[in-house]
Amino acid sequence: MSYAPVRAKLEQKQLVVLDGAIGTEILRRDVTWADHQLLNRPDVVRSIHADYLAAGADVISTNTFQLTRRGFAQHFKDLEHMRHVGAADLEVRWAELLTAGVRLAVEARAQAGLDGRAAVAGAMTTLEWCFRPDLAPDLEQAYAEYLDVSRVFAAAGCDLLLIETVNSVGEAVAAATAARAVSLPYWIAFVPDQSGRLFSGESLADATAALAPLDPDALLVNCAPPEDVAVGLAQLAHSATTPIGIYPHIGRFDPPEWLFTDEYPPPRYVDLAREWLDQGALIIGGCCGTTPEHIAAVHSTLRHKL
Repeated sequence: MSYAPVRAKLEQKQLVVLDGAIGTEILRRDVTWADHQLLNRPDVVRSIHADYLAAGADVISTNTFQLTRRGFAQHFKDLEHMRHVGAADLEVRWAELLTAGVRLAVEARAQAGLDGRAAVAGAMTTLEWCFRPDLAPDLEQAYAEYLDVSRVFAAAGCDLLLIETVNSVGEAVAAATAARAVSLPYWIAFVPDQSGRLFSGESLADATAALAPLDPDALLVNCAPPEDVAVGLAQLAHSATTPIGIYPHIGRFDPPEWLFTDEYPPPRYVDLAREWLDQGALIIGGCCGTTPEHIAAVHSTLRHKL
């Protein structure tokens, strides 16, 4: 199992390097992110995974942001309407894309000769927009949908689940319970506001307490500016008993896409990463706007610091 070396590093309190952004990296390579390019341009997605592995990532995440049945169904009035006017495969396309996402990451790892060393994380996030906890389904429905996604990831052969950009305790518990139901190790990453609280208003201490019985392998903060995730990381350090980690976004969001900026070039990013290590982070990667160059800088500079 390719997760075993990662788990061993965490147990030995060694740095684990997570990959960086995929969606924004596709855009940076002048390719549209439509349909995640998992079927249309698999070479682009595979090459991004390969670049992160070459940069030193111990864990690469699938290009599957918000790929769910709900993501397709919400374009229509209801299921009957989707069947009436939608493409014939929309009820199963989400699962086919999830499977393709795992396959491309696994292929990139094999081509890099890193089977048994680097892990593939099935990436799934909130069922509705990750900055809007008020849009979330009730917890029973959330669990059912997360279970669907988790089962597809497990069948596709990923090594762990990365449940990311979570904005409420309830949805975190629903997703974690689904991960346990398919017997996959999992990490949960929360998106914090400027004060380090979840967008639901709950604290990270609330989140760690609720998840403790569900035995996550790691708790992280992600998808917020570096200064915000650093506040969240400090709070995790005080409340979590599991390994903790961090992967911020950099740049600005200019709908419908991220606007790239040069606020955090790799050398500045590494300077911040040193501070995150001092705060107790054992997992460091990057979210939207980060590149293989950022991850290479983290790996080459910090891999022997712990």
